[in-house]
Amino acid sequence: MHQARLALLAAAGLSLALSACNQQPASAVKEADSATAPAAASTVDKNDPLASAAAAAPESIGSKATIIQAQADGSMKVLREGSNGWTCMPDNPQTPGHDPMCMDANGLKWAQAWMAHKDPPAGAVGLMYMLEGGSDASNTDPWGTKPNDGKWVETGPHVMVVGSKELLSGYPSGDKPDTKAPYVMFAGTPYAHLMIPIS
Repeated sequence: MHQARLALLAAAGLSLALSACNQQPASAVKEADSATAPAAASTVDKNDPLASAAAAAPESIGSKATIIQAQADGSMKVLREGSNGWTCMPDNPQTPGHDPMCMDANGLKWAQAWMAHKDPPAGAVGLMYMLEGGSDASNTDPWGTKPNDGKWVETGPHVMVVGSKELLSGYPSGDKPDTKAPYVMFAGTPYAHLMIPIS
């Protein structure tokens, strides 16, 4: 989720996790899940990887972030070097929704640990933006390959706070969360994090 920076090498894992949500060709996923995909609220051209990635975060962050994109062989290509310590990725074509993301340095470390099946670094609380929304195969399985019931967990624009177990207390979780209110994704795993919908 790297050609220009060592830190970006492990970010490939994040992209692989996202693409692991479904092993079908991207076109098959988009067609099969079009009924469960959220209505397109964005005017961002998701076929333009720079615009798609930058749209994941506020303009003040996305415009200065490093932008990386997954390649067919699982490696990552740096499309643009950034200057603010944030890393953004364009839409993942393996999911039915439009779901680019942007993460701070601690968010990137968390994502690297997630993909390596290692514990996230202790005390590294991070923030991730997904202002275009997100599509997830499972709210409980960090490495789910496809939805058990054929329905993706669709969350509108949101931020994710990762790396803080203390923050999760009192928020609901489960297979079918109410994605219009804050909820915990991957509860009971080292990758549990808070999903905070925003409007």
